[in-house]
Amino acid sequence: MTFKKALIGISAAALMSGAALAANVALKAGATVSDTSGGQVGTIESVNGDLAVVSTGTNKVSLPVSAFGQGEKGPIIAMTKAQLDAAASGAKASAEADLKAQLTQGASVYGPDGAVAATVDTVDAQFATLTVGDQKVKLPLDSFSKGAQGAVIGMTGAELKAAASGAAASQSASATPGGTAQN
Repeated sequence: MTFKKALIGISAAALMSGAALAANVALKAGATVSDTSGGQVGTIESVNGDLAVVSTGTNKVSLPVSAFGQGEKGPIIAMTKAQLDAAASGAKASAEADLKAQLTQGASVYGPDGAVAATVDTVDAQFATLTVGDQKVKLPLDSFSKGAQGAVIGMTGAELKAAASGAAASQSASATPGGTAQN
């Protein structure tokens, strides 16, 4: 993925200090976002409810709609592209550190239903190996997100176990009598 996405939790007042807040800013996909000095910050990729996703070319950042003002040439925010990219990078690094703290040996991993889906066996720079029943499953670290109880994956324990069983069965079926997989 070329872009990194982060949700920047910055108050609208902080974003718009020095710029007029506009209650009726027309935000739509494709609009160019500028800073208060007229420098290009990025492009609005989407607007969903009270959030607008701005792509700076380096990051994709969700900002509250209330953070935008109306400039002469379209929507403005009170951050330069460099400031927004720095904030996004900081938020990403913080989120990665928080998640890493939750992915430790023996820690529970939760499904979207809030129930324990697996237990962390090992973690390296790219993958976490989970114990699911009597099976091991290796997943990329970007499969996890930080949750209130611990790391979360997008599958319930039953779904993860079924996927692991299906993968194990597929590998067994593709192995030759000599024990190597066929291509």
